[in-house]
Amino acid sequence: MLSATKTCSLIKERRISTTEALEEVLGRIRDREEDLHCYITLDEEGARQQAKLIQSRIDDGSLKGPLAGAVVAVKDNICVRDLPATCGSKMLAGFIPPYDATVTEKLRDAGCIIIGKTNMDEFAMGSTCENSYFGPTKNPYDTSRVTGGSSGGSAAAVAAGEAMIALGSDTGGSIRLPAACCGVVGLKPTYGRVSRYGLIAYASGLDQIGPMGRSVEDCGEMLSLLSGADSRDATSRQWEAVDTGAALGRGVKGLTVGLAEDYLSLCPDEEAKNAVLEAAEKLRDAGAAVEHFSLGYEKYVVPIYYILADAQASSNLERYDGIKYGYRTPFEEGQDFGQLMARSRGEGFGGEVKRRILVGSFVLSAGWYDAYYKKALAAQALLRRCFDEAFSKYDLILMPAAPSVAPKLGVYKDDIIGAYRGDVFTVTANLAQLPAMSIPAGVNHDGLPLAVQLMADRFREDLLLAAGAELEKRGGHENDEGI
Repeated sequence: MLSATKTCSLIKERRISTTEALEEVLGRIRDREEDLHCYITLDEEGARQQAKLIQSRIDDGSLKGPLAGAVVAVKDNICVRDLPATCGSKMLAGFIPPYDATVTEKLRDAGCIIIGKTNMDEFAMGSTCENSYFGPTKNPYDTSRVTGGSSGGSAAAVAAGEAMIALGSDTGGSIRLPAACCGVVGLKPTYGRVSRYGLIAYASGLDQIGPMGRSVEDCGEMLSLLSGADSRDATSRQWEAVDTGAALGRGVKGLTVGLAEDYLSLCPDEEAKNAVLEAAEKLRDAGAAVEHFSLGYEKYVVPIYYILADAQASSNLERYDGIKYGYRTPFEEGQDFGQLMARSRGEGFGGEVKRRILVGSFVLSAGWYDAYYKKALAAQALLRRCFDEAFSKYDLILMPAAPSVAPKLGVYKDDIIGAYRGDVFTVTANLAQLPAMSIPAGVNHDGLPLAVQLMADRFREDLLLAAGAELEKRGGHENDEGI
């Protein structure tokens, strides 16, 4: 299977039809889905109807975009009209949104075929895709290993050819980490570039929707499609659109890349570390200046993130009480509303979600707000200033995307802190509201994907695409065939 943009070019050239492209994806789903579990909801008949309508619009010339006919998977915390949106949780099992998210509307307008909703860590809380109420998603490279999370279903679907391209959400690395584990490209846009209307919130000040694809070009075209201000999302911003073609052809000559040594030193896997150093050499060979530097604050970013994200989560998830909406436990005679609410939440939420709600409620409590939440906000402001200073010197920052290749299923079952600690490479971009991209960087000695991460200043996704395309060209890692 080709990348989304290449497949759509063939459709426009009348060499294949949208129906033929869709049926190839559905065939891969039939072959692999039972083992991988990428999807919570599949909409085969709906997708076939969409394909026929889109083909007629391509034929009459009303659809000409670069992603017309692309088969897209959507993470299950993004609303798609008349399809369930569970967030991987028992709490929302059976919830069917009567409306589309803004990004879903844009997919439909562009002629994309929405094939289904992908599995995820419950309410996007997790880094392995094992926290789903519906069971874990497994890595297409090795089904004994995790996909990374929380957008694990989306990453695995793209890697396995069960979708041409997918949408995920990234609160602290939930696009980039699974993309790294599954050998695909994952792009987290600048906070505010893409509307969050219709995204079921985890931490509203950190969440951002973004694409996952087989190529940098796929992610660039999807970013262009999704970008723009939205009156329904006050945090969205109108910014100059990214010219994907120009960015991909720009190259990196004249750019200065900062190699974050302090983050590199935190990487325990020598092969993952070497992949970053090799990427630096490739960028240097392509004409970029690469300088080693220390960003600072690396030991504080995980505590800052978990204080702020959990505080926002406790506020956002307060609405799920079993009374207004959400899972409701069977009512028992003599039970008051408080007991009903407590039981509904206790049965509806999984362990990781409960843990983060409790932490968030604690740091927002009257006795501890100043000691934790207020200090975390101040530290976040310092971190942003640190990045502002770095980007006054460097066009891009290069660092690891993950501490290692995808770990075995169950490794973090009894090591929650170890799982949190691994987020050090990705949460910084969310805290500073920066764009960042995970790019495949070959495989390790066991044939498992390696990846590197690039960050740019706010709204400079064009530089990420330029550097990502250069690495892709020099590494030859565009995943055309699927796993």
